Amino acid sequence: MAENLKVTHYRNGDAIPNVTGNSDWSSLRTGAYCDYGNNPSNANTYGRLYNWYAVTDSLNIAPEGWHVPTDEEWKELEMYIGMTQEEADDIGYRGMDEGSKLKSTSGWYNNGNGTDEYGFDALPGGYRGYYYGYGKFGYQGYYAYFWSSTELNGSYAWGRALYYLYSELSRYNLNKRRGFSVRLVRD
Repeated sequence: MAENLKVTHYRNGDAIPNVTGNSDWSSLRTGAYCDYGNNPSNANTYGRLYNWYAVTDSLNIAPEGWHVPTDEEWKELEMYIGMTQEEADDIGYRGMDEGSKLKSTSGWYNNGNGTDEYGFDALPGGYRGYYYGYGKFGYQGYYAYFWSSTELNGSYAWGRALYYLYSELSRYNLNKRRGFSVRLVRD
């Protein structure tokens, strides 16, 4: 998809809980979403933020015909736009300008915009944290974070990040309780 996910219900129609309280968010081990800053108008531009439990819930966050990309599918995209297999398999910021090729041409702090060569139109939607009981929001305008559906272990899963200062694309293992954007891939 060329925009971040905005759904509030799983595929079967069950509601995904909208968790607004910071301490409530940070202790979750079940699916939830929120709007950045608990401001619903942010969803119009940036989509919603989801924890990994919502991303991988068996009720399915993706509409029929779509799915959350795996880590391997993210790597396929990265190699298609210029990374080597070795770079794609690495951790941290990798490649040369693959991140810029995915970033939107406007909306990034301090003119950290991209070229959006592939119509991905990544916007800096920020994230929601989980540290020490505080589910605080941060870095809207500076970072775009995206989940994959691939688990690393009981607490961490693979994701991607774009940063206004860098043209590279980052691959990280991130705590499942964080709130990130989601992009979908057609089945």
